[in-house]
Amino acid sequence: MTHLLGLTGSIGMGKSTTAQMFRDAGVPVWDADAAVHELYAKGGAAVPEIGRLFPDAIVDDAVSRAVLRKLIAEDLGVIGQIEEIVHPLVANHRAAFLAKTDAPLVVLDIPLLFETSAQDWLSSVLVVSAPPEVQRARVLARPGMTEAEFARILDLQISDDEKRTRADHVIETLSLDATRAAVQDLIATLTKAHHA
Repeated sequence: MTHLLGLTGSIGMGKSTTAQMFRDAGVPVWDADAAVHELYAKGGAAVPEIGRLFPDAIVDDAVSRAVLRKLIAEDLGVIGQIEEIVHPLVANHRAAFLAKTDAPLVVLDIPLLFETSAQDWLSSVLVVSAPPEVQRARVLARPGMTEAEFARILDLQISDDEKRTRADHVIETLSLDATRAAVQDLIATLTKAHHA
C-alpha cells in the first residue's frame, strides 16, 4: 500500500523547494499546480470546457489565467464554475499519475490541501512552515509581488497556525540543509513504516 503524503504550506513557506528535495531523493511527486497548467495549456482537457463557459478566457488555444483572474475579480461566482470544471480533471490527472507508480511513498503537492479537504483521502499531511517575517521577506522578494497581493493571497489560505495544528508532520524551512535533513528523516520514517 503506497503512503500518500500530502504536502502543503502557505505562500513563501518553501513548499516548491521541499517538493524538489523529495524528487531529488527519488520520491515521485505529483504537483497540483503543474496539473492545472497542463490542463490549461494548448490541447489541455480544460480548454474546451472553460471555452464553452468563458470564450474570452481562451487565448491562442489555451486558457489565459490573466483573463480568468479578471473574470473572478468582476464576479466571485466564477470561481465555483471554474472549480466544477477543473476539480474533476485534476482528480483524473492525479489518479493517472498514481496508477503509474508502485512506490512505497508518493508526495502530492497540493497548495490548497485543507481548503479542498484533501486530507480526507491522504495517508498523512506534511506542512512546511517558517516564521511570519521570513515568509513576508520571501514573498515580497518575488517579482511583481505587492503588500496588497500578499494580503489577498493570505486571506484565501487557512492560516499557518491552523495548518500546523492539522498536520501530521511539520518541517521548518529556515535553512536548506536543515530542511533536506528533515525530508530525509521523514522519508526514512514513512518508508520504514511501509516495510514493517
